[in-house]
Amino acid sequence: MKKMVSKIAILFLAISLFLTPSYAAPALPGSSTTSNNVAGPGDPATLKSALAEFKNLSRKEKKERLKQVKKEMKAFKASKKNGGEPSTNTLLLVILAIILPPLAVYLHQGEINKKFWIDLILTLLFFLPGIIYALYVILSEE
Repeated sequence: MKKMVSKIAILFLAISLFLTPSYAAPALPGSSTTSNNVAGPGDPATLKSALAEFKNLSRKEKKERLKQVKKEMKAFKASKKNGGEPSTNTLLLVILAIILPPLAVYLHQGEINKKFWIDLILTLLFFLPGIIYALYVILSEE
């Protein structure tokens, strides 16, 4: 029993290492980014300087920047919906959907929403429909 639990724990650890998301913020119009000066998403110095810069803006400029960000997010979502580049994690999500369907749906959606809850209920009641629904959510074009 201990061997099986330890093997499952190692498997989940290995899968979690491969499924760590790498988020990249879309570039704003008028901003130039090169590969040399791009900092990671968790770089505290960059975050503090960006927050300080945003706080120093006037109210009108803040609204304008937020509108730009919303516009870029809409464009990103539209390109993803219209057949943009597929995620490289799809294969790993399919494998995870067979092992633990609700976790795969959560990682694919990025939040706990109604699709997650439907898959959790299906998995708890009948395991096979939970797997099928998780595969449907992951492989669908939504």
